[in-house]
Amino acid sequence: MADTIRHVLFDADGVLQDLPGGWYSAMAPYLGDRARDFLHETWRDERPMLAGQGDYLPVLAATLEKYGVRTPVTEVYDAVWKNIVLIESSLEAVRALKRSGYGVHLGTNQESYRGAHMRTALGYDELFDVSCYSYDLGVAKPDPEFFTRAAARIGAAPESILFIDDTLRNVEAARQAGLHAEHWTFTQPQPTLQTLLTTHGLTLT
Repeated sequence: MADTIRHVLFDADGVLQDLPGGWYSAMAPYLGDRARDFLHETWRDERPMLAGQGDYLPVLAATLEKYGVRTPVTEVYDAVWKNIVLIESSLEAVRALKRSGYGVHLGTNQESYRGAHMRTALGYDELFDVSCYSYDLGVAKPDPEFFTRAAARIGAAPESILFIDDTLRNVEAARQAGLHAEHWTFTQPQPTLQTLLTTHGLTLT
């Protein structure tokens, strides 16, 4: 089974990248102790946009106005949603897999603005062979259809793909769709990721 895997599909947030200090802390300058309530509300509003349905910035602007935030929506968005730090050790694992001849791909839930930022400013389009953003696929994790469409876009059988994600329900959904999948986050020791990869018969150079 292990030697059939030829592709690795990586989640982004929690695996390859982080928001320093977390979302609540990032929103605190604008909302103080209401940051948590605000974020949970806007994340609920965002769900259709993760599947490519609608424009998130006007929705975010309306919620900011509701909470009395007068800072322009683009300024808040740039300061929070685009405040992404790359996890270099995780990216090196991606590069090592690529050097070893495996297909390396991105599978992430994003609305279009943040996705576009990741593609260009973070250089993900150059790093990955195939990018599977939920807004572009038209379906978001943990729907198993996300993984069915991702496999089709990659052009590979689901059983030839290993998926890495920091959320267990996404891992379980990937397995339902026929992919191999493992739960891992960059907060775990980096050798743990290496062990997961080698357990599936993957070798890194």
